[in-house]
Amino acid sequence: MSDTVYIQPIGLAASPQSEEGDCIRLAGGMVYAHRFVVLVRRDGEIVERWRATRDTIDDVMARLPDELAADAEAQWTNLTLAHPPLELGGRTVRLDQPQVMGILNVTPDSFSDGGQFLDNPEAGRQHAAAMLEAGASLVDIGGESTRPGAPATWEGDEISRVVPAVEYCAGMGAAISIDTRRAAVMEAALDAGAHVVNDVSGLRFDPRSAELCAARGCPVVLMHAPGKGEDPHADGNYANVVLDVFDWLARARDRAVSTGISRAKIVLDPGIGFGKSLAENLALINALPMFHALGQPLLLGASRKRMIGALSKEAPVDARLGGSIALSVAGMNAGVQLVRVHDVAETVQARDVWRGLRDAALTDFSMLPED
Repeated sequence: MSDTVYIQPIGLAASPQSEEGDCIRLAGGMVYAHRFVVLVRRDGEIVERWRATRDTIDDVMARLPDELAADAEAQWTNLTLAHPPLELGGRTVRLDQPQVMGILNVTPDSFSDGGQFLDNPEAGRQHAAAMLEAGASLVDIGGESTRPGAPATWEGDEISRVVPAVEYCAGMGAAISIDTRRAAVMEAALDAGAHVVNDVSGLRFDPRSAELCAARGCPVVLMHAPGKGEDPHADGNYANVVLDVFDWLARARDRAVSTGISRAKIVLDPGIGFGKSLAENLALINALPMFHALGQPLLLGASRKRMIGALSKEAPVDARLGGSIALSVAGMNAGVQLVRVHDVAETVQARDVWRGLRDAALTDFSMLPED
């Protein structure tokens, strides 16, 4: 019989004074959490659930058995952990507010842009420049489609696709992420000027990946996908999708650290759309604040995904801007540090308005004047 513990923020606040200080600043960002539940899970089933606030959490923690106390204390500390900025070449990406990662696909079969940047490097260069000018903090370059049913890509083809894109983005001074599962592609991209490895397999697909990232000292994004082999969408069976993904990401984080990757360079991604149903994707997005308890910055990649079409009369990929913005803002409201999007200018505008509202909320009009 194995027990695990989880601390989930369930009540978010616009400002600390709105709860008279009875809240925490979530992950050092611009979101505050006031109410929480502490869950105990045994053999896949939730067996205890206690509600708490910042002022009563110690009383709830005291109810936990000794074998869960240390993990609960670590999660509570992690929920308030402020993350240092990512130093990416000549660029500094702060993690105390949401940052926008722009997508540049150089594939023949991307679900969103149909390969328009693969054989036209000038178009890719212009697109990257436009994203950076619009306010993208990073450009995420991918040379393999990981949509459901996509054919496997030979690593030689993937390298020939991404390296020119990395080079022209590096020439612009961009902070660059390489979206790949293959160590050879990671290495070629890093050599060409990339700074971050974004692996949808969580460094499981290629056994050399973790060692390579540790040796290069680069930040890594570990994404949850249930499939370990060629199909990342395979084997998506969950007893409780939120808690199962939470546990999976904790193990991925610990595996990465065991290979020599610094915890300060690990970002976690719950993998929206990868081997998950609509209901499971919605559950994960609603539970995003809990994932701060893992102690790492979070990335949300939901732009133009199938779930948006499913919720909007089967809107095609090129008509999912509104849903993409809604999901990005949901991530910001949950304290997510990075949102990965196709529509950079619109998302940056939404982020800036969101940030203005957050700043304004720190001056609470309803407070009584001090004597």
